[in-house]
Amino acid sequence: MNGEIYNNYVEILRTELIPALGCTEPIALAYASAKAVEVLGDFPESIKALCSGNIIKNVKGVKVPNSGGLKGVEAAVILGALGGDAGRKLEVLETVSETDRIKTKELLKSHFCTCLLKEGVPNLFIEIQALKGTDRSVVRIENSHTCITLIERNGEVIYQGDADPVKAQVDKSLLNLKDIIAFAKEVDLDEVREVLERQIAYNTAISDEGLEHEWGTGIGRMILEEFGDDVKWRSISRAAAGSDARMSGCSLPVIIISGSGNQGMTCSLPVIEYAKGTGKSQEQLLRALCISNLVAQDQKRYIGPLSAYCGAVCAAAGAGAGITYLCGGTQEQIENTVINTIVNVGGITCDGAKPSCAAKISSSLQAAFLGHKMAMKGIRFEAGEGLAMETAEDTVKAIGYMGREGMRQTDVEILNLMIGKIDLSCI
Repeated sequence: MNGEIYNNYVEILRTELIPALGCTEPIALAYASAKAVEVLGDFPESIKALCSGNIIKNVKGVKVPNSGGLKGVEAAVILGALGGDAGRKLEVLETVSETDRIKTKELLKSHFCTCLLKEGVPNLFIEIQALKGTDRSVVRIENSHTCITLIERNGEVIYQGDADPVKAQVDKSLLNLKDIIAFAKEVDLDEVREVLERQIAYNTAISDEGLEHEWGTGIGRMILEEFGDDVKWRSISRAAAGSDARMSGCSLPVIIISGSGNQGMTCSLPVIEYAKGTGKSQEQLLRALCISNLVAQDQKRYIGPLSAYCGAVCAAAGAGAGITYLCGGTQEQIENTVINTIVNVGGITCDGAKPSCAAKISSSLQAAFLGHKMAMKGIRFEAGEGLAMETAEDTVKAIGYMGREGMRQTDVEILNLMIGKIDLSCI
């Protein structure tokens, strides 16, 4: 295949499949806060957190890892300021101590941190302002969870940039389903083995935790109890269990994709379990993971990092494609799995990160397994049936456009409902 496309796909896997401790939105807040304190050079007297609606939405209902069960923007910001290590980026809260947790609870009561909604900014936007006396530091993150675009101290610009310097090295416009499938079949696995085997190890570990202990609403464990132990339901329960643990504050790291741990688990754990349950080789598993991860990325590049469109659907379609590959599916069958999945459940909305994400993951993966079975029997939703287009790639583009542009106002109204701006008695 084309060398430029091949090299880009290798770099996409290397730059996207990175570890993060806890849900990435509160972690990004903690990272920005820790960096702001570092720039200030002293612990602040107060902090302001200016956030886009999607950041507020995705932090409101999820527990901050290593916080002792605390939720919300303020908790993430204060914990990052007190005990965060900015050098660890998405594992910034790994260093938090019990003393930091106690002090965080005290500062929450004193209104040390103020959260303000910032409008007219990218969907992923965080600005932390740390103040002490006449000194003030500002750290701004945009478009990607660790992409710092501005650092200021006392009005002096220390750093300014427009894009994530790491992710700017790759060209995601080269992603397409045909080349993804070809890449997975041809790639020298030694070039991606390390990142894929780390994904297997990390995500399996948190899934084990979710299945073995009580986390959140226990969707993963419930699936096994209610629906049986065949490979399909084990595959679905694996991803749901990982989300159960992660959304409820489990401190184990996860390998993310598209900046999301839930998406990283959804597009990997079902493929891992399916390969194990059907006796596939390690090589077959790694090639299937190339497909699942890159198919998820192909969809997300049209939608953006945060929106009202549930990213678990993108990841589930990726998992379905990977499973179809494991079953010996042709290029057409893999593409049709993607079509069948996203045309079915493309309307699932994202109303923030929280324990019910595990249930949305389950629903999305059930659709992916149905889409896979249809594709293996030569069935696909035909062009002209709703948002199904002539080709798989055009269907991905159509659904992506709907998620990015069509659901823009939906995103606003979801936030308005979540923060109480809508009087339900008047509806």
